[in-house]
Amino acid sequence: MSYRIFGSELSPYSVKVRSFFRLKGIDHDWIPRSPAVQAEFQKYAKLPLVPLVVTPEGEGVQDSTPILERFEASHREPSVVPADPALAFVSALLEEYGDEWGNKWMFHYRWRYQPDVWSTSERIARQMMGEQGTLAVAQARAAVAERMMGRLGFVGSNEKTQPLIEASFRKALGLIEAHLATRPYLLGGRPAMADFGLWAQFYEAATDPTPGAIMRASAPKVMGWVQRMLAPKVEGEFESLAALTPTLMPL
Repeated sequence: MSYRIFGSELSPYSVKVRSFFRLKGIDHDWIPRSPAVQAEFQKYAKLPLVPLVVTPEGEGVQDSTPILERFEASHREPSVVPADPALAFVSALLEEYGDEWGNKWMFHYRWRYQPDVWSTSERIARQMMGEQGTLAVAQARAAVAERMMGRLGFVGSNEKTQPLIEASFRKALGLIEAHLATRPYLLGGRPAMADFGLWAQFYEAATDPTPGAIMRASAPKVMGWVQRMLAPKVEGEFESLAALTPTLMPL
């Protein structure tokens, strides 16, 4: 029996876990969360949040970083943690940066601009209510849009912080673009924890109209990385911290 990942294509933390499982070669089923599977989800979830990993033994595991840490310990190869403690720390720091600050970029663009709001709320509504017909989808879309736009303040997005958040996104995008000019992943020839944390936010941004257009126009290397991380694989070794420092440390 395989693992089950209850998640959403619109959830950066869900696709982060799925990408990790793909790298590790962990047999799993991807189950989009919807009313059709809600009873099964609630059976194992301690919190009403995705992702939820259900083990073959029937244990529910939540929160993307602890999920990755748990399965890194039980499925050692290919490892996503460099042997060099300093480089491992940098990787963990960048993963946290993606999870916490990168999420502000993604959430801001997704729910601040009207084309992004309707694109995302439509996709969420179809996932949740698609089997119940056009009217149900339209009602769900409006409800999702209203609810999520109302949450912009919780991530610190407002008229005053908008220039800061958007400048930070563009700066990080440019720095990562330069860094990936000579390597497939952030720490060299293989994915690290850093990749999963940052990539998940950029993957979601790439699917949205406004940040996606920015990325396609200015960051082809990042867009290549976004595609590569959908099915990541080992292409080489981790580089040394000294080799990475010139383009990684500015980030």
